[in-house]
This record gives sequence, structure tokens and C-alpha cells, in this order.
Amino acid sequence: MKPTILTCSVVGAGPLRKDNPAIPYSPAEIAQQAVEAANAGASVVHLHVRDPETGAPSIEFKHYKEVVERIRDSGVDVIINLTTGPGARFQPKPDSPREAGPLTNIILPEQRCEHVCELKPDICSLDLNTLLGRNGTTATINLTEHVTRIAELVQAAGVKPELEVFSPGDIVLAHDLIADGVLKGRQLFQMVLGTKYGAPATTQMMQAMQAMLPEGSEWAAFGIGRLAYPMLGQSVLLGGHARMGFEDNIYMKRGVLAPGNGAMIEKAARLIEDLGGTVATPSEAREILGLKTCS
Repeated sequence: MKPTILTCSVVGAGPLRKDNPAIPYSPAEIAQQAVEAANAGASVVHLHVRDPETGAPSIEFKHYKEVVERIRDSGVDVIINLTTGPGARFQPKPDSPREAGPLTNIILPEQRCEHVCELKPDICSLDLNTLLGRNGTTATINLTEHVTRIAELVQAAGVKPELEVFSPGDIVLAHDLIADGVLKGRQLFQMVLGTKYGAPATTQMMQAMQAMLPEGSEWAAFGIGRLAYPMLGQSVLLGGHARMGFEDNIYMKRGVLAPGNGAMIEKAARLIEDLGGTVATPSEAREILGLKTCS
């Protein structure tokens, strides 16, 4: 069994402090929890940013910049993975569905990856999903031309896309992008399992999506919420990599809130080792993924 790359999804767009008081909001808090996760065994930190006061999702460049600079200045060795996911949501107005409702946040592809092209992390996520959200009242829309443009820009900046796939159809899109020459080299996939209208978090679905991947791809899979730890174990047993953090799960176990990302990563690393695996060091992860040797 090759070393398992363990990613910490430090904070996403969902949980707030009313759900778990340990959720980080400010760039300083996000960076600190990323460093703690790295020290606990994470090879990669996957990063969104929040409004420091309200905790609302943000795409402010200054917040990304501060988080990345703080992590780099800390001296910790960890692979940085920035999101390009925000900016693809559409909500139709009930009385005029061609018009955008207040939850719509669609922006240009160039805007969605501006921070990646400027800050040049090791990796960035590239969402391939078009999917219902918010109980079917909104939709995430990733048009092929938008995904193509983001892929072209980030790869030109020397950043490796991590292909986030929420259903088998997303993997079909990935095959098309590879065939068209948009995606270069050996691919890295992240299977997102357990979103309400996406792929369910089951062994059968993970195996089915794994079988669809291009030959030679690296891949990981994770489950949402209560299925986070079971799906971590299943991914490792099937030869995949792993992910854990506040973007996906806020508990240590049923009824016990996680005190921080570091604690969840410690538990995840222990589970990997209990299953007979080893957690990749950042150096080993860079070699596995074909990244440059330093962040």
C-alpha cells in the first residue's frame, strides 16, 4: 500500500460557529488551523476563506493572500490547495425564472481563479459538477467553457488542478477535457460523496466512480457529515487518498463536536495507520502527485 495523502479541508462555505464554535473565520484563524492540521499529519491543506466578522463565504483576494502568506511564513511543510469553487451558483427568481435571485453568485471564470493565478499554490480545486443545491432551490452550474477557461489559466500559472467530481457524469466531463487537450498530464481526482443530490456515500458508488477514472489517475474520496470517517476508511482500503476537515464534518464522533481541524486530522491519521497504511509526508505527496519539490 503506497502512502496515503491526507488532505485537511480547513473550512468551506457551510458550517458556522452556531454549529461548532471552533469553526475558523478570520484569515489568521484559518491559517492557524491549517498549520495545526499540518503538524497533526495533513500532507495538504484545502482552503476557502470567510468574512472575518460574519463567517459568510468570501472570495476576497486579501483574505486568500493573508491565509497563504501566514501558512508560508509559519515554516510548516504542507501542500497548499486553494478553491476555485465559489462563483457558480444560480437561483432563479420565483416570478421570473430567467432572472437571478439573491442567492446567485455567478462570476466570470477569470474571477474565480484570480487568487490562484496570483498566489500560485501547489494545487487548486476544479469543480466539474452541475448540481442542485439548497434543497433544490439553487443550482451549481459549471459550464464546459467555464471549466475549460479555469483549467487553462491555472495550469498556465503552474498550478495542478484537483478535479472535484460529485457524480459519474462529472468524470465523463473530465474524460472529454482530457481528450480535448485541456487537462494535461496525470490527473488528480477528489470524489465528493454524500451531497444531497450528488453521488451517495456508499462503497458501491465509490467503486463505480473509481472504475470510471482515467488509467493512472491519483484519486481520493470523502463523505459528508456522519459518513466522513467510514468513507475515509473505505477510500484507503480501495487504494485512494483521504480528506477530513470542517468543510465536510464538524464532529469527532456522534454527538461530540471537533475542537479543531488538528484533532480530526489526528484521528484520520490514526485510522489510516490502523488499516495498515501510512500517511504521506508532504515530500512523498509531492512525488506522488508530480509537484515541484517546495511550496
